[in-house]
Amino acid sequence: MTHPVSSAPPWPYRLLSALLVPLVLGRVLWRARREPAYGQRWWQRLGYYGLDVPPLQDAVWIHAVSLGEMRAAAILLQALRARWPQVRVVLTHSTATGWEEGQRWCREGDVQVWLPWDSAGACQRFVRRFRPRVGLLVETEVWPNLVHAAHAAGVPLWLINARLSERSQARAQRWPALARQAYGGLHAVWAQTAADAARLQRLGASVTGVMGNLKFDLDPSASLLARGRAWRARLADDRPIAVLASSRDGEEELWLRTVTAQGAAAAVRWLIVPRHPQRFDAVARMLQAAGCTVARRSHWPATGDAQSWAAVRAADVWLGDTLGEMPAYYALADWALMGGSFLPYGGQNLIEAIACGCPVILGPHTFNFQEATRAAVEAQVAVQVDGMAAAVREALRWRDDPAWPRDARARAPAWLAQHRGAAQRLVQALEPWLSRPPHAAGGSSGAVSAPATAR
Repeated sequence: MTHPVSSAPPWPYRLLSALLVPLVLGRVLWRARREPAYGQRWWQRLGYYGLDVPPLQDAVWIHAVSLGEMRAAAILLQALRARWPQVRVVLTHSTATGWEEGQRWCREGDVQVWLPWDSAGACQRFVRRFRPRVGLLVETEVWPNLVHAAHAAGVPLWLINARLSERSQARAQRWPALARQAYGGLHAVWAQTAADAARLQRLGASVTGVMGNLKFDLDPSASLLARGRAWRARLADDRPIAVLASSRDGEEELWLRTVTAQGAAAAVRWLIVPRHPQRFDAVARMLQAAGCTVARRSHWPATGDAQSWAAVRAADVWLGDTLGEMPAYYALADWALMGGSFLPYGGQNLIEAIACGCPVILGPHTFNFQEATRAAVEAQVAVQVDGMAAAVREALRWRDDPAWPRDARARAPAWLAQHRGAAQRLVQALEPWLSRPPHAAGGSSGAVSAPATAR
């Protein structure tokens, strides 16, 4: 089957994307003041890759914009390497947290670079430099000039683990011609759910199929789970431990006001793990200004000496100020209040918490995880409430009657197993592309022919 020809984006978009280059670069360098990683290799944001970047071509290109997408990409990457041990990867990101997580998954021979800004020239330079045999965009990142550049170079571009909220669909439909060009130019679209597929089709995507959510295939690190259980053995008292997980800006203040008003600050041991590392210090200062003693994870003892742990145990609040330890935090806790869902951010990944044996209390704002939330609530491995006050009341109810969270932990493995398999289904779909000889996956004509079994 021949993929439909991808037209160039409308000229106003091409002009605007070029004119915005100085502003975009300035914003990247401004963010680098707080997160230095943003300022590293800034020229890659313009599509320039120096001699320090190996001239890797004919690899698999995976774009994971940020931390959540990279965690999904890592699950697929493990499955790809199990099937094709010699596979080489070009890994791209747009955020510092995505880059830092991606570094953990790069092997010798792989390349990790910044995805360029979506100007026509930068995208053409990127595609010409690497010319991957297939490009995999994880979840949401669809850029008009990038789609056109890939198609013009004969690179099949897939949107995998694809999700699209009603809010994002409404935003995209404000520019229908641009949406049709971008989504219609994708070679394959594998949606998480039927609802995602329907919304993507309304934007012009030719949806190839519904694969499920890669994040259900997560196997939490056994060493991190053991680390969390070791912390629990040193820190637990007769109170349950709750984690406000992946909290976003404003949610920590909302939590503090709520537990203070309800007298719940001391009734439960509280661990707060902000989503973004640049906010660790600000959250610590906010808690200390409110009179809380704070034990930051980065300052916890490295040994099991009881006296060293006494100060941690005595603190009013624990602050998870490290990256890559979420499974340990979930193993430490009895349950989680899921950040991003108490203010209109759209929620965070509840599947990881449940996979780590940590039942979840969700707020009302879960539009980025709508189907996973619905399924988790129906399976009684999570509950959803109408705000932070109700979430804290639910935590206190679980403290007084721990039967529900205990039963939720018992139900979780069956629920997770029911939804697993997306990674292997994607590997099977990629088989015709990755089993072909080098340089056979695409041409230069702009028309990419797909093996019949891939469609």
